[in-house]
Parts: sequence; structure tokens; C-alpha cells
Amino acid sequence: MNIGEVADRSGIPPKTIRYYEDIGLIRPQRSDNGYRAFRETDLHKLAFLGRARALGFSIEDCRVLLSLYEDETRESAQVKAIAEEHLSAIDDKIAQLREMRETLSHLVDACHGDHRPDCPILGELAGATE
Repeated sequence: MNIGEVADRSGIPPKTIRYYEDIGLIRPQRSDNGYRAFRETDLHKLAFLGRARALGFSIEDCRVLLSLYEDETRESAQVKAIAEEHLSAIDDKIAQLREMRETLSHLVDACHGDHRPDCPILGELAGATE
């Protein structure tokens, strides 16, 4: 398969596929004229990477997960540890977003939004205490 076909089938843009090749996540064969020749295994790896990235795993996590996927002697505990660490990071981010939302909601409620120049939102952003 050429890069266009594998991009269509995997749902991953050609630019991303080239990037994954550049960083060694996939290694398509090359024909005599230098064109990439993707195999079904490459397509499968790209689909794997696409799903992992959609779940927010980092490139390095994807590299480790892909190597574990290919290692038939792996222990599922290794995979679970990576997923648990990522889940914890997601939970932390959700907590931060909730806190941000609460603060911003309070500021929006405190702002009159009228013709007057005073605004608690700008005051907070400037570090002023009101």
C-alpha cells in the first residue's frame, strides 16, 4: 500500500504517518524507487497508534505500549501500570479544569458586564485583590 491508501484506511494523515516513521514508531519497506510500501502489519500498528493517541497517550507511552503489544512475553501488569499512570494524569487534569471553571464562573458572575470600567475578571488576571 502507498501512503495515501494507508492514510485512508487508518484514518491517520500522511504527515503524521511520516512523523511516526521519522521517530521510528513504524518502519515501512521502501521500494527500489524509494517510495514507502506499507504492509498490513504497518496498517495495524497505525490503527493501534491512532487509538492510543485518541486516548491521550504520549508518543513515548505509545512507543512502550507498541513494544509491549509486540512482545508475546509481556506481563499485563506492565501495560496496566502505564494505563493507570495515564488515568491518574487525566484525573489530575479534570480536577484542574474543574477548579479553573469554578474560578472563572465566580469571576463572570462578579462582573457587571456594563458600561463601567471596573471588572473583577481583569483585576484577577492582573493579580489585584478585590
